[in-house]
Amino acid sequence: MIRPGTGVAEASGPERRPGTGRAVAVLVLVALGASIPLLGPSVALHETGEAAAPGVRGVGLLRAVLFAALCVPLGELFVRRLARSVPGAPPAGPPSWAPYAAGTGFVAALGLASVVATGNLVPGGVAEIDVGGLYESREGKLALIEVNAFLAAGLCALSRRPATQVWPLAAVIVAEALRAHPAPEDTALVGSGLTLVHLTCASLWTGGLVYALRTLRHWRSSPTAGAALLGLYARVAAVLLAVITATGVWSSLRRMPSGTILEQLTATAYGRALLAKVLLVAAVAALALWARIRLGRAADPLSACSPARAEVVALGMVVAVSGLLTALPLPIRW
Repeated sequence: MIRPGTGVAEASGPERRPGTGRAVAVLVLVALGASIPLLGPSVALHETGEAAAPGVRGVGLLRAVLFAALCVPLGELFVRRLARSVPGAPPAGPPSWAPYAAGTGFVAALGLASVVATGNLVPGGVAEIDVGGLYESREGKLALIEVNAFLAAGLCALSRRPATQVWPLAAVIVAEALRAHPAPEDTALVGSGLTLVHLTCASLWTGGLVYALRTLRHWRSSPTAGAALLGLYARVAAVLLAVITATGVWSSLRRMPSGTILEQLTATAYGRALLAKVLLVAAVAALALWARIRLGRAADPLSACSPARAEVVALGMVVAVSGLLTALPLPIRW
């Protein structure tokens, strides 16, 4: 509005700061993701006759945060490597989130280690945490490896050779794979191997898509290079999805034999959470296919970013459900 007699423009309303809407959307999505492990146990356990372990909500949330903290740096390393092969790509990419992810993962791993140090109970105070006891059990040693690995990953991310963080991040994945399949389990090494491959591919897929979209936004002046990068990511993501599906099905059949899997998907808490994860992954696959079609056929290839952003949201929900899944009681092999 022009103020009469002055020719000076007068604001007609409060100015919106750039990025405010995006920040609000991110906060809403984070709150929605956190509600899955916090509210999910009561829904999953309803009328199953199963009892949840103490602190199942906190453990599920911490494990979801740990998985997310693993995805971000691995995805960055993965997409940065892809970006080097894009002709005419700008030399610089978006700023790294790896140090923040490592710090978040360190806090989550520290929280999980404190639970292990109190005999898998939620500690009521610092005095109840037996740090020395962590060295006396297999689960405690694995928890310590994860704490130290995230600390090392953060230091590597801040160093002159950020690519070296891949080694401590790999240690986190190995520790998670071993933790999920204790030694008394039948063919524990097979289960650990499946989890290792599954978690690695899922981290590359999820974190890679986040960083690819951030890179496209950073390369706004080079849309051709952005479209080429998204195309490269899409081709690798198709392979990752196939491996994730194969290892996920195999792992599910190890937990729930084929003759009982349909009943356990609805009658057990673990089965219900797994079913929710399967449905979310199916939605993610549909969004990925939609983005791939747009990328190849649309007049503007970057229009594929719209379904890709929705895919990121759905993948965030998958990470949250995965955290819940690790905290629920395992199904009985009928």
